[in-house]
Amino acid sequence: MATVELTKDNFDRTVSENAFVLIDFWAGWCRPCHQFSPVYEKVSEVNPDLVFAKVDTEMQQELASAFQISSIPTLMIVRDQVAIFSQPGALPEAALTDLIEQARALDMDEVRAKIAAEQQGEREQGEQQ
Repeated sequence: MATVELTKDNFDRTVSENAFVLIDFWAGWCRPCHQFSPVYEKVSEVNPDLVFAKVDTEMQQELASAFQISSIPTLMIVRDQVAIFSQPGALPEAALTDLIEQARALDMDEVRAKIAAEQQGEREQGEQQ
C-alpha cells in the first residue's frame, strides 16, 4: 500500500476512520528522513491492513507544531484514535516491524483505562494545589 500524505485538511478524518495509523513526520532536507523512507515503504507493503502516512513538516507546520515535533524523522503510532507511540529517529526494518507487533498486541481498553486514571490523578492533584 502506498503511503498517505497527511495535511491539516485530512488528518482528523484519516485518524478517526482508521484503527491503526503510523505517521512519519519528515522534511525534504532531512537526510535521516530520506534514509528511513525506503524502510517505511517496505514495511508498509508487508502490512497492507495498516495505514502508513507521512507529514511533510515543512508544508504542514501546523500539524508539526500541534504534535510538538522538534526532531525528524519522528514516528508516531495512533491506535483507536490514541497516540500510543511517538519517538524521533530513523528505525531499521527489524525494529519497525517489532514496534508494529508490539502495538498490535496492546490491549486498547487497558491503555484507555490507564490514560483515564492518569488524567484523574492530574485533576485531583490540581484541585489540591
